[in-house]
Amino acid sequence: MKTSEARNALGVYGEELAARRLTGTGMTILARNWRCGRTGEIDIVARDGDALVVCEVKTRRAGAFQHPMAAVTAAKALRLRGLAERWLQEHGGAPPGGVRIDLIGILIPERGAPVVEHARGVA
Repeated sequence: MKTSEARNALGVYGEELAARRLTGTGMTILARNWRCGRTGEIDIVARDGDALVVCEVKTRRAGAFQHPMAAVTAAKALRLRGLAERWLQEHGGAPPGGVRIDLIGILIPERGAPVVEHARGVA
């Protein structure tokens, strides 16, 4: 398998684990991999009660250079906020509970179960 294919497969696996974590906590998945032209992509859009949640998912193998939770820079957070605004424009505006940006970091160990961390309101 090519490196890019392996990375894509890892990302898809991580997003599936993230979606399961979110639905397991009572959230409803509204969209996955929502694209907005060349502006970017939201990994998962979910509803948590009366709030809209824009969720960035970062998946890394154990021993990777950077921990997945460190992957959202200030620039990435700003881009996610812009994407959230575009989502709201296309889907009827902000819900009563507002918008929250969450990060799910997934670490895949060499052995054992993946470690899934969910940080709420990161940006």
